Amino acid sequence: MSPFDSLAALEPALRASLRGPLPGFSAQSAMGRTPREVRALPFDHHGAVLVLLYPHPDDPRPHVVLTLRSAELRRHRGQVSFPGGVVEPGEDLVAAALREAEEEVHVQPGEVEVLGMLTPLPMPHTGFVLHPCVAVARARPDLRPCEQEVARVLEVPLALLADPARVREEPRLLGERVYQVPYFDVAGEKVWGATAMILAELLAVLGAVPRPAT
Repeated sequence: MSPFDSLAALEPALRASLRGPLPGFSAQSAMGRTPREVRALPFDHHGAVLVLLYPHPDDPRPHVVLTLRSAELRRHRGQVSFPGGVVEPGEDLVAAALREAEEEVHVQPGEVEVLGMLTPLPMPHTGFVLHPCVAVARARPDLRPCEQEVARVLEVPLALLADPARVREEPRLLGERVYQVPYFDVAGEKVWGATAMILAELLAVLGAVPRPAT
């Protein structure tokens, strides 16, 4: 059975993949904008996000929870992201990811099992490094968005993200420059940027590297 078909097949595949060498930037860059931005910033800030996979009551295939960020937020407003945020002083990465997921979408730490970490992703335009924490839940959590931070909760089948027809690309003006930006077209939203790059590595460790249509 494919890991995209059931959590029972997905979990051992992920455990094995997360213990070995990760594809890292080569996989992340499949969904990165071009030309790639390079800046000599000190990466001295850290954020942690929760990549949570679980079966849905209406569809037993593994789903991943994403959030549409509120238009009222100062940073990355209106973008699709994982639950997550800044790692507080003295806090470890897993604790930060779980805390932020509880604050943003009401995921209870006791409901999930952490399997491991994907490759840290430096963000050249902010000086942050994002640390993706991969976890599973045996049943769908009682997802409740924090209205101050989350406009909408997205529950996306992992198989949908692995569908090449969902991977697209468009020119986008970012700052003063036009970039070619790949994105996943799912749930009525365009999932791009760091979120798409993290999803690209997740798919790659399962043998499904996304490629934008040309």
